[in-house]
Amino acid sequence: MNLGYFHYALPANEPVLNYAPGSAEKNALKKTIRELKEKEQDIPMIIGGKEVRSGNKIKMRPPHELSRTLGHFHRSSEEHINLAIRAALSAKPSWERMNWENRAAIFLKAADLLAGKYRFYMNASSMLGQSKNVHQAEIDGVCELIDFMRFNTHYLSEIYRQQPISPAGVHNRMEYRPLEGFVLAITPFNFTAIAGNLPTSAALCGNVVVWKPADTQVYSAHLFMKILLEAGLPDGVINLIYPAGADLGRICFSHPDFAGIHFTGSNAVFNSIWKTIGENIGKYKSYPRIVGETGGKDFVLIHPDADVDVSVTALIRGSFEFQGQKCSAASRAYIPSNLAPLLREKLIAAVKSLKTGSVEDFRNFVNAVIDEKSFEKIKSYIDRASSDPNARILAGGNTNKLTGYFIDPTIIETTDPEYISMKEEIFGPVLTIYVYDEKEFEQTMDLVNRTSPYALTGSIISRNRKAIEEATEKLRQAAGNFYINDKPTGAVVGQQPFGGARASGTNDKAGSILNLYRWISARTIKETFQPPTSYDYSFLAEA
Repeated sequence: MNLGYFHYALPANEPVLNYAPGSAEKNALKKTIRELKEKEQDIPMIIGGKEVRSGNKIKMRPPHELSRTLGHFHRSSEEHINLAIRAALSAKPSWERMNWENRAAIFLKAADLLAGKYRFYMNASSMLGQSKNVHQAEIDGVCELIDFMRFNTHYLSEIYRQQPISPAGVHNRMEYRPLEGFVLAITPFNFTAIAGNLPTSAALCGNVVVWKPADTQVYSAHLFMKILLEAGLPDGVINLIYPAGADLGRICFSHPDFAGIHFTGSNAVFNSIWKTIGENIGKYKSYPRIVGETGGKDFVLIHPDADVDVSVTALIRGSFEFQGQKCSAASRAYIPSNLAPLLREKLIAAVKSLKTGSVEDFRNFVNAVIDEKSFEKIKSYIDRASSDPNARILAGGNTNKLTGYFIDPTIIETTDPEYISMKEEIFGPVLTIYVYDEKEFEQTMDLVNRTSPYALTGSIISRNRKAIEEATEKLRQAAGNFYINDKPTGAVVGQQPFGGARASGTNDKAGSILNLYRWISARTIKETFQPPTSYDYSFLAEA
């Protein structure tokens, strides 16, 4: 029974703690890190609200401390995938009937638990499991994830109150139903917040979810699942499993109740998913919703009159925070010839000042990349540049995987604007710069627009308002998130809805009302108070 219309006001963003020397939060976090390292965890699947263990254990190690074992998670089999789907569909009738204010309360409580009781545990989990430094963990695994749950609650309440007009004698209304079936959420290692948002945004709308996180993010994903259950999430609404991707796709994408996918990952995997769904389209009850964010080759375009220090800061932070393992990371830069000598000098000096090492030493700006596969891929680009006549390494270039997967922040300069590291996504701490003729800013904008198949983020650095206007206009399709005099990373929920087009995905803008529209199916209801009793219309009669 609905006894009121419940609307949730626009929230404020969760404040970011700074973890300054001697601060209470820094001391508490260090204590939590020590606590988690002292005990290896045995991490089960969560299916139908119950812990499920397969016995097929996969070891979890900090990418920056390979000698340490954080614990093990239990690999899911085909049986567990089917069990998760059945648990989701079993939970669906009661979940979608639950009054809106009670669904909202669960996610609002989870946000409060994350902001308080579990703040340092989530930070420590993201730091140890994904090698995030404290700042990256705080803004991602805590603040952004809190923001997603609070802002999504507000946005969905805005959708629910949108109703059609009703002329005299008619009562029109709109229902916003969940999708018919289950939603599959496939989430990445690099953002704890994305991993939490993809299943919960769909669930908030009344959907049931099968959630597969990346193997390298299970450590923090499992903690978030525990928070959701403590907040009151009913059994089976979200089911957390850890299968091989091929098994997951074969079962989910051939199931008649498959209703949609919320995905963040590689372009190649998303293309394969889309193709498979298309091949199976006749099996589904409804056309599935396909929502995905897939990557980027993000640019910084520096104008000839740009501030050099602003440019250097944008490049260092945009390229090397979280080891460049962001789909929004600055990975190609276009530098005007008049500023190139000073920019090179300051970039090299800045890179040399960056410290690389464990997340437990808060002085380290750069930590480890996520795993050996990523390490070898990133290293291959550096090795190629070191012997290519069209490229040279200006700074960094050192790699070491003896104790962890460490790659020093690296700057490559190329004389070829079509050079491989100007076009391909590397997903690591590698920035490639190209020096253009300062008189050819217009032509360089065309170059920026056509070089990469991606169109996720980009920025213009300039003190010239006319140049800013021109770049904003000319690069309209080159980036879904465009920044002026800033790095192309760090989108904040409620402030810069995130997503890009072209090869970067479906641009459904996580962190905005647009994304939630993808997880609802509207039904219009018309009630006529005095229905007609004859088919006649007045125009049928002659004068």
